Amino acid sequence: MKPSQLRLDGEDRQIPDRAGSPDACLTKPYFSFQWHITDECDQRCKHCYIFSAGDHTCLLSMNWEQMENTFYNCLDFCEVYGRTPYFYITGGDPVLHPDFWRLLELIHEHDIKFTILGNPFHLNDQVCRELKWYGCEKYQLSLDGLRETHDWFRKPGSFDCTLEKIGCINRAGIRSVIMTTVSKTNRMEVPGIIDEVVKAGANVFAFSRYVPSGGDLDASMTAQEYRELLAICDKKFKEYEAEGCDTYFNKKDHLWTLYEYETGEFKIPENAEKGMIYGGCNCGNCHLTILPSGDVFACRRVAASKVGNVFEDRLADLWVTSVESYREYGKFSKCSKCKLLAWCRGCPAVARGTYGDFYANDPQCWADENGELFQEADG
Repeated sequence: MKPSQLRLDGEDRQIPDRAGSPDACLTKPYFSFQWHITDECDQRCKHCYIFSAGDHTCLLSMNWEQMENTFYNCLDFCEVYGRTPYFYITGGDPVLHPDFWRLLELIHEHDIKFTILGNPFHLNDQVCRELKWYGCEKYQLSLDGLRETHDWFRKPGSFDCTLEKIGCINRAGIRSVIMTTVSKTNRMEVPGIIDEVVKAGANVFAFSRYVPSGGDLDASMTAQEYRELLAICDKKFKEYEAEGCDTYFNKKDHLWTLYEYETGEFKIPENAEKGMIYGGCNCGNCHLTILPSGDVFACRRVAASKVGNVFEDRLADLWVTSVESYREYGKFSKCSKCKLLAWCRGCPAVARGTYGDFYANDPQCWADENGELFQEADG
């Protein structure tokens, strides 16, 4: 089965690319690899996948031979399935890896574009210009609250440094992206974060939800709390857009689909085919994560989603074997009965972190199982 050829009844069919996306203009659609080249980092974020579970005994980094082999394994995957590779280079902080620039040179030699997910501390105008030359399209930074909250999550001075480095990124011609991880702890600060991000001139803003780990469910929002947050943010986004704001507000969380279905902004296409998957979570669809250990995950946000090891396995083989278990859409306990199955499915990572089951209901989904969406669903 090729990436993005997913059908509930087992028949392979192409998923249409989203209108306006880069994929729509490509003969070979993108396949993304979130590649963690090192665990090394000069922050210890309280919600980080590496440190939050408390069982990370040592910090790992790939050596150069492993990085080369991983790179060509990814290219082989894309050759087999007719895809264009796209790398999200991250860590830890990838800039701290001793072979970081050597890797960018290899990627540049193959004319492959990429995004960096990192920290702000080592950025300056010269570094950003070099990143641009090597083909960096976007640089993603995090803001997880206003100053006091963000610096508590990460480290003192991080908030101001993050906002300052947006300018460095923009001046180099790289798109600056700000991502917020939302939980009960910081949800009331999100509107203020939006204001700060717009004022600083960020090109893109998005947020995703905190994935519980180690039983810390007290940081989770109720479904109603999360819907109220989406309504507040939607109003704020529209106000800024009406003013001609340059920041693009990326509605990344798939529960936005449910929200916009309720507001009438999203309508189920009349020509949608029964059994097709048109959008929603990319896990098992067009994305893989690779860790410094070589472990390959269906999704980094799903703690138990290891499907193989890039040092030992051919990625193209994993795709049609162990990754298949993340494409069993009929197993979703709630979503499989919902008319929005093909476009939403919430966040299985949050479901797994909350209930221990990838296919459990999304705890922040407020859709009423006795409501209209669950009557004669197409899934």
